[in-house]
Amino acid sequence: MNLLIVAATPFEIAPLTTYLEENFIKTEAFRYQKGEIQVTLLITGVGLPLTAFALGNVLGIDEWQLAINTGIAGAISKDLAIGEVVQVVNERFADLGVEEKDGSFTDVHQMGLIDPNQPPFKNGQLVNQGSSAFNFLTKVNGISVNKVHGNTTSIELLVKKYPDAQVESMEGAAFFYACLSKGIPFLEIRSISNYVEARNRDNWNLPLAIEQLNNTLIEMVKAFFA
Repeated sequence: MNLLIVAATPFEIAPLTTYLEENFIKTEAFRYQKGEIQVTLLITGVGLPLTAFALGNVLGIDEWQLAINTGIAGAISKDLAIGEVVQVVNERFADLGVEEKDGSFTDVHQMGLIDPNQPPFKNGQLVNQGSSAFNFLTKVNGISVNKVHGNTTSIELLVKKYPDAQVESMEGAAFFYACLSKGIPFLEIRSISNYVEARNRDNWNLPLAIEQLNNTLIEMVKAFFA
């Protein structure tokens, strides 16, 4: 199996990297081998454009049996706990469009610039049809943004615009778009580091989110040998 694990920053998957360094053979930079399992780590940089560029360079040069996008995320839904690890099963580009004079947002699909059902979109969303094969985590709806929300008014507008959105990240939709376009099986696994609320870093718990995320990732890698 050729497994690609994609993260925006190295610190989000540092414990996983340590596990691979100690238990796999490092065949080249960011690539590890054990038996028939090869794991490649791709650090894209933060944000949708950097993720899209990095994936564009990598997805076409090898045959991937599974790609996993991973990292922290903000929870829009208060039903999710800080540190909880979730599987994002659909994504959308949540701030690609125009801001209207009344402060509301019109996305590119509503503007007629991209047909909402132009592949790989389905009604303006990017849907992981293969997510049903993985049922070990809570499944959530995601949105991806260039600017994370930290203002009460903008959060209220966000929830009104996307009432089904449960988590927010800065890379997921680019990852979905690339994998769907290339026909590569994929997962998005995120750990909740904070709530999407009036910005207050004192309420974040990055250490817990990263610990729980990497525990899950390591168990997933181990499961490939079962």
